[in-house]
Amino acid sequence: MTWENKIMRTVRCRNPQTRGTLAKLLMAIADEGGTVGAIRLIKESHQAVVRDISVYADDDRQLGNILEAMEANPGTRILAVRDEILELHQQGKIAIRSRYKIDNLYTLRRVYTPGVAEVCLKIAEEPSLARSYTAISHLVAIVTDGTAILGLGDIGPTAGMPVMEGKAMLMESLVGLSGVPILLDTKDVDQIVDTVANIAPTFAAIQLEDISAPRCFEIETQLQERLDIPVMHDDQHGTAVVTTAALTNACRQSNIDIKKATIGQTGLGAAGLATSQMLMSYTGNPVLGADLSQEALARFEAAGGIKSGLEEIMQKADVVIATTGAPGLIKPEMVREGQIIFALSNPTPEIEPEIALEAGAAFAADGKSVNNVLGFPGILRGAVDTQVPYISHAMYLTAARTIADLTKEGELVPNPLNKDVHKAVARAVAEQAIKEGLARSDFVSYVDD
Repeated sequence: MTWENKIMRTVRCRNPQTRGTLAKLLMAIADEGGTVGAIRLIKESHQAVVRDISVYADDDRQLGNILEAMEANPGTRILAVRDEILELHQQGKIAIRSRYKIDNLYTLRRVYTPGVAEVCLKIAEEPSLARSYTAISHLVAIVTDGTAILGLGDIGPTAGMPVMEGKAMLMESLVGLSGVPILLDTKDVDQIVDTVANIAPTFAAIQLEDISAPRCFEIETQLQERLDIPVMHDDQHGTAVVTTAALTNACRQSNIDIKKATIGQTGLGAAGLATSQMLMSYTGNPVLGADLSQEALARFEAAGGIKSGLEEIMQKADVVIATTGAPGLIKPEMVREGQIIFALSNPTPEIEPEIALEAGAAFAADGKSVNNVLGFPGILRGAVDTQVPYISHAMYLTAARTIADLTKEGELVPNPLNKDVHKAVARAVAEQAIKEGLARSDFVSYVDD
């Protein structure tokens, strides 16, 4: 089990000021198979020390055993056991705040009645002014029906809200966009399309999130046909952009020419199909594809791919990308010497990177190394600021190249929290939009900061 899949609890302990007590406590945790993370000093006196210790366990049973061992350690007293992840999410992670302090009648009359009437009338006369005088200019709808949340599957829209909040936090903190989660309690394609189309005037762009295939393809297509603002399904295009960038760097480090390599894609859902399409466009060569669904294979062949199977891909491909959601699908004996293996399913990959490397892979990575957060914020910022009606394939490909070029030597992708990277992606996407004649605005606020 990987570190990211473990249970974490913060255990507040009081120990006497006796040499060796902490060492024995840590040993007791290790003896039960636990892992210790951060240790924070809370309070210290001549008699005792109070510390918060982050403890990781594989499951609840092991966690119980660890806590019992800690309590049994001579001199140790457990004061509290806290789940800091749940605490962090209490009352949600996002909120809408006013940009101006309303503490007098003068301000009230300007931001609301009667002053606001003048702004309303101007927008009524010239609707495009809404981009200048309302929050529409930076609002992005983050829409989900909860059918494909992370690696958890169909858990419903409400259970997916923490993920949507996280996306909104990333948009705001990295590129200054205001993401608004929209939870839809329906799986019907027409109802989803109609609902999003009807609320679209509120937003500068629509980001579709965690909607299962094949419905996601039809939903995105219909919405883009009906709306004149960008519609981006992140599981498709965000994944494709970051995977292409990471693969470009992996090939460079492995001395493999990506445009001459045989590429295989197993798993042709939202992420797999979009990644295959981008790689076929980028390299000019067809990709081998495998999936259990005949419908998915037909869609893949229509896009220019070559129908294949897992065994054939593992035998022939120089680069193997897996997005199947099937843990352990790729066995060590399947790996060929010198292959690049991207096993991207979360939370558990088709093969752990270290196992693939031991089996002879030249390079291996999992979904934790290839994170969509490097793509969607900058792509949307560039698209929103140039007011394009849609995001073109060339704009996505430009984003992938920019991310690859900004990666430091020896690394797979840049640091996802580096705002300069997101700013560069936004600028590159905006410039590509202008180059293609799609831009409807000469002012690019974030890009010009």
